[in-house]
Amino acid sequence: MIKGFGGIFWRTKNLEVIKKWYSEVLKIEIDHWNGTVIKPQSGNETIFSFFTEDDSYFPTEQQVMLNFQVHNLDETIKHLEHIGIPLAKKKEISEFGKFVWIEDPEGRLIELWEK
Repeated sequence: MIKGFGGIFWRTKNLEVIKKWYSEVLKIEIDHWNGTVIKPQSGNETIFSFFTEDDSYFPTEQQVMLNFQVHNLDETIKHLEHIGIPLAKKKEISEFGKFVWIEDPEGRLIELWEK
């Protein structure tokens, strides 16, 4: 029944700051309509998962957390360090892969994942 993940939409306090940050930090090219289309590739998957209101995996005041799958987490970390973006949490390795977390300019926690 489900063909794929349709999109992620949220409100922002400063559209131009957010567009610039996502473009520079995560290399997501934001089009004139204030969005982009990310087309999955082989080996790329989207996880859709629920968390309880009090689960501490990401901040409880944050209703949604974005997770972006990256090709090489170590290269991504080097890029983040080069442009001065601090990690919100150190790299973690589990049976699900490697993870780091950063925050966007409005304080939303973003998870970066290498499968």
